[in-house]
Amino acid sequence: MKNFSFILAAMLCAATISAQSHDTVTVITAPNRVIITETSTGTRVKVEGQKDDDNYSYTYSVQHAANDTVHTTSDWELNLPFMKSSNKDYHWSIVCSGLYFGAGLSTSYDLVNNSFNWGILNIASLNYNTLHGQQFSIGVGYDNKRFSLKRPNCFVMDEETNIVGIESYPEGTVDRSSIISVRTIQFPLQFQQFIGKKFHFTLGGTMNWNVYAKCNTHYKVNKTHYDVSYRGIKQNKLTFDVYGAVSYNRIGVYCRYSPCNVFKKGFGPEIKNTWTLGVALAL
Repeated sequence: MKNFSFILAAMLCAATISAQSHDTVTVITAPNRVIITETSTGTRVKVEGQKDDDNYSYTYSVQHAANDTVHTTSDWELNLPFMKSSNKDYHWSIVCSGLYFGAGLSTSYDLVNNSFNWGILNIASLNYNTLHGQQFSIGVGYDNKRFSLKRPNCFVMDEETNIVGIESYPEGTVDRSSIISVRTIQFPLQFQQFIGKKFHFTLGGTMNWNVYAKCNTHYKVNKTHYDVSYRGIKQNKLTFDVYGAVSYNRIGVYCRYSPCNVFKKGFGPEIKNTWTLGVALAL
């Protein structure tokens, strides 16, 4: 910001020099603080302190001509979807970022064969950049978790109690799959440390509002396909995750830990302590 302010001040001085009949050149080496005040009639530049002289002060004012056009910049930036800004001169920005895909490494429930996780970490986030390599953000995003059971087990739900249990498929079934899916609106809070221009690491956590869940069991018997869906599942409405990631040139690898149970206590098997590893774009 110092360099920008100094350049702008120099441009204003140069414009004034060309407009006046006499030459005026003022060179200020490494100013400590430059204050530029714009009004409808003119511009005032004030320099406070310079290299090796904190008491230095300089003020310059110029009146705008009737046909002058004044361009100003703000401390805000609005980024395109899934693009991280390369401009580090903005303190505040609004960003859409963090498209990710991951596979489950482990979970507390032994009958879970595998899990899959994808989402957008920040549909929109408010970022604060310290301009010294650190960035903090809070946002809102979307997440989808899927858990499938090992064969020959499948999810079933009691329609009266809404309790999800585990049973075996009917005899003679083929092409079997049984999945529970949880859709989430997530609220991530994260910290990023930039190292150089292209490399950074991320640490964060999310509060998850699990708005929808369903079980879907598919199988085939004697060339007849059966697709059974259960809704009204009693999933935990509020859960929390933590994650970390390393990224280079907007492509990264992340690891996510979900300690909370998918179901409310007593309404299904304990599927928790889930570890997920995946790739992320513009995290």
